[in-house]
Amino acid sequence: KKMNKILAIVTICICMNLNSQDYRFGKVSKEELTESFNPSDSSASATYLFKNRRTYFVYAKGDGFVLKTEIHERVKIYSQEGFEFATKKIRLYNQGSSREKLVGLKAFTYTLQDGKVEDTKLRNDGIFENQVSDYWSETTFTMPNVTPGCIVEYKYEVSSPFIMNVDEFVFQTAIPIKKLEATFESPEYFNYKLNTKGFLQVAPTKSSKRGSITLSNKNESGGGFSSAYSRTVDYSKIDYNIEVFDYKLDNIPALVDEPFVNNINNYRSAVKYELSYTKFPNSALEYYSTSWEDVVKTIYSNDAFGNQLDKQGYFKKDLDALLQTYSDPNQKAAAIFNFVKKQVKWNGYYGKYTQGGVRKAYKERVGNVAEINLMLTSMLRYAGINANPVLVSTRSNGIPLFPTREGYNYVISAIELENQVILLDATSIYTSPNVLPFRALNWEGRIIREHGSSALVDLYPKIKAKSTKYLSLNIEPDGVISGKVRVIRTNHEAVGARVDLFSEDRDTYLEKLENKFGGIEISEFGTKHEQNATKPLVSNYDFSADSQYEIIGEKIYIKPMLFFAENKNPFRLKNREFPVDFGYPHESKYQISINIPEGYKVESLPESIALSLEGNLAIFKFVIKHTESIVQLVVDYEVNTPIVPSAYYGNLKSYYDQLVKKETEKIVLSKVEP
Repeated sequence: KKMNKILAIVTICICMNLNSQDYRFGKVSKEELTESFNPSDSSASATYLFKNRRTYFVYAKGDGFVLKTEIHERVKIYSQEGFEFATKKIRLYNQGSSREKLVGLKAFTYTLQDGKVEDTKLRNDGIFENQVSDYWSETTFTMPNVTPGCIVEYKYEVSSPFIMNVDEFVFQTAIPIKKLEATFESPEYFNYKLNTKGFLQVAPTKSSKRGSITLSNKNESGGGFSSAYSRTVDYSKIDYNIEVFDYKLDNIPALVDEPFVNNINNYRSAVKYELSYTKFPNSALEYYSTSWEDVVKTIYSNDAFGNQLDKQGYFKKDLDALLQTYSDPNQKAAAIFNFVKKQVKWNGYYGKYTQGGVRKAYKERVGNVAEINLMLTSMLRYAGINANPVLVSTRSNGIPLFPTREGYNYVISAIELENQVILLDATSIYTSPNVLPFRALNWEGRIIREHGSSALVDLYPKIKAKSTKYLSLNIEPDGVISGKVRVIRTNHEAVGARVDLFSEDRDTYLEKLENKFGGIEISEFGTKHEQNATKPLVSNYDFSADSQYEIIGEKIYIKPMLFFAENKNPFRLKNREFPVDFGYPHESKYQISINIPEGYKVESLPESIALSLEGNLAIFKFVIKHTESIVQLVVDYEVNTPIVPSAYYGNLKSYYDQLVKKETEKIVLSKVEP
C-alpha cells in the first residue's frame, strides 16, 4: 500500500509537471505551437501566452537611482490578421543629454517543422530606429518567419534616468492574455501614488525586501619628503527598504475597440505610479504633483509656459497697426485671432510648452501648439481682453483622470466673459470661435488664470454642427443613375470637410470621394466659402453611377438614399462598458427628389417612420411620399449630445438597427401597362 501511494504521488507530480506551462524564455512547447485557437476567445487572431514586466531601481555611482524596466512577452499568432502583433514599437524619451536606452533585446520566432520546434532569431535588419519628435525616439522590430500558428517571443530592458516617468502598467490589450505578471519595486526614498483605471478589477499583493548601496571613499596621504605616500579606500554600506507590488492575472479578455470611442486607452485596465514626493536621508521632503493646484503651479512657473505670456515687445508694432481701426472688443478679438492664424503656421507638434519660444515662432512664422496659442493669449491680453490659456489633453492622449503633469499635452486660449467662455485654437485656419479642431474635443480642459487659480471648462460645443444635402436624381433606362448634389455644412462638419478638401490635391480628393460612395463618377465639382471659416462650406457636383438599382422583370428596385444609406450598424458589441463619443452634437439632413422614369409608376414605398432615443439624445425621421412623377424623401438625423452614456448602449444599438433597416428598404417601381 505504501508503495502504491508513492507511485500515485509520483504520477500526480509528473502529470502536474506535464500540464504546467514553462514560461522561461525560449521554453516554447509543441502544445503551444499546435494550438489553433484561443479556447476562451475563438475570434482572437493572436493571444499573449505570457506577458511579464518588472520595473525597479538600481543605484549607479555618479548618476544616483536609475529606473529599469524588464519586458518578456510570448505571443501566439493564429491567423494572418494577427501578424501585426509580430511587430513591437518601443518609445524612448530624451531630454538634453539625458535619454532612455534600450538594451539586451533578444527575440525569436518559433514554428513547428516535422514535429520539432524550430526557432528563427531576430537580426539587425529587422530592427529600425526613428526620431519621432525632439523628445521621443522609437525603436521598432518586426519578427522574421511569421506564419499562422507561429509564436513570437522577445525580451529587452529599458534603462531610464527619469524616475518620475514610470510608464503605465497595462493589463488589457486588443487581444486576450493567458497569463500576466507585473512587479513594481520602489525604494523607501520615493513615494509613489497609485492610480487605477478601467473596468477590470486589479489589486497588487504588497510585500517588502531590503536593498543596499555600497559607497566608496578614497583617502590619500603622505608623498612629501618626510613620509611615504599612502592610498586607502573606505567602504560604507547603506541599507534601505524596498516596497514591492506584485500583480498576477490569468485569462484577461481582449478590450475590443468600437466606433465612436474617443480613445480606447481611457477604458483599458491599467495602473499608473505617479511620483508624489522624495525623502532622502538628511534631506527635506521634496513634493511633486499631488493635486491639480500643484500641477498648475508647476506648469505655469515653467519658463516655456508662463514666461512666454509676458513677452509682448515682439508683436507690439504690428498689433498696434492692426487694432487702430477697431474699438469694439469683439472685433479686436476676431481680428487678433485671424491675424495669428495667418501669421504663424502650425508645425504639427503638440505640446503645452514652447520649443523655440513665442518670439522665434513669430519671427519665423512657424511654431508648435503652445507657441501659437500662448502668443494668441498674450496678444488678446495686450488688447485689454480677459484671456487665459487652457490646458487640454488631446483625444489621442486620453483623459487626465488624476493630477499629473503628463495629463495635458496641448494648450488653447479662452476669452472669459461674464456669462460665457469662448474657446480659440489658432493652429488651424479652418477653426472659428468655440469650434475647436476635433483632436481637442476631449471632455474638459483646465483654464489657468493670471493669479494662479484654475478651473475646469467643458470643451464640447453646445451648438450643433449641421450638414444638409440636396439631391435631384434621374433613373436612366440603361441602368445608370445621374443627378446633382448640393451640400451645406456648418461648424465642425465644415471644419472636417475643409481639412479633407485642402489636405491633398483636388483630383485625389475627388477620387477618394468617388470610392467612398461605391465608385460613382463626379463632375462639375465646385465650392463656396472654402477659405472663410465663419461661413458655411457649400459644395456642388454632378454625378453618375451604375449598379445602384435592380431591374427584375418589369420592376425597378431602388434604395431611395442610394450610396448615402447606412448599410450596417456600427455598434456590434453585445454590451459596452464605455460611453459612445460622437465628438460634437450634429444634425444631418437629406432632401432627395427622384424623378420617376417615363413608363413607370410607384408600386410601393417604404413607410415613413420617426425614432428617438430616450431623452431625445438622438432622433431619426424618415418621411417619404410621391406624386405621379416624383418621389420625395426627407431624412433627418439628430444627435443632441456629444456623449451617450454606456447605460443607453443597448437602446442605441437597437435604434441603429431600426435606422439601418429603414434606409436599406427599397422603392418598387413597376411598368405602366400600355
